[in-house]
Amino acid sequence: MPEAPPSAPLSILYQDDRLVAVHKPAGLLVHRTDLDRHETRFAVQLLRDQLGRKVWPVHRLDRGTSGVLLFALDPDTAGATGRQFEAGTVWKRYVAVVRGHPPLAGVIDHPLARRDDERESPSGGGPQAAVTHFRRLATAELPDAVDRYPTSRYALLALQPVTGRRHQLRRHLKHLAHPILGDATYGKGRHNRFFAERFGSRRLLLACTDLLLRHPENGRPLYLQAPPSDDFLAVTTALAWGPTLLQGLESAHEPALAGLSFI
Repeated sequence: MPEAPPSAPLSILYQDDRLVAVHKPAGLLVHRTDLDRHETRFAVQLLRDQLGRKVWPVHRLDRGTSGVLLFALDPDTAGATGRQFEAGTVWKRYVAVVRGHPPLAGVIDHPLARRDDERESPSGGGPQAAVTHFRRLATAELPDAVDRYPTSRYALLALQPVTGRRHQLRRHLKHLAHPILGDATYGKGRHNRFFAERFGSRRLLLACTDLLLRHPENGRPLYLQAPPSDDFLAVTTALAWGPTLLQGLESAHEPALAGLSFI
């Protein structure tokens, strides 16, 4: 997994007295984990140093996932905002490049076992309910026999997780038999290597582009958006999906999933 440039400051998408949202690059950990003890760079530390004050992450993105990452600037705000994520009242949208051509739209309702980092948790207590809505934005078929077929098919999806289980989108897309490109854990190695060779892409092609929640101080809807980063856009442009991706991100939002509305 490529790392973000060590000297690059985090791009701030939004900031007030209680919250700050950044655009996390692919390859950057949110905070230290037991499986990445050798790492020295974390979004929490970088943002703390950048702002000169302590910050609290209120949700998480996988190391390979880029996009909107939200922090609180005090513990009370962290607790109040984190409870919205836990209750499933935050509307989230991601985009992903996947193998194959999934249906035009659908719902993945597939319970998932609890995970501890990259492992199943021994104290899991059974699978947890997990639901993801998906919509197909574009498709491509390349004249390359990467697997057992004479051509290779790929698709661009918009994803809306209703629940927030560990690695939910990656595991749900694997369950659908359309794994996300660049996913070394749940994906297809042959296709990952093909994308690395053809497009120079060595990242997980998953990005969080939208968050909609209620501001913990005043209850007003807070909408945060981050277009996919340049390394993601380079792949979609090479597949002639550039305009389609931008149109998909600008299309009508579905805040009813979170019980919210714009003002």
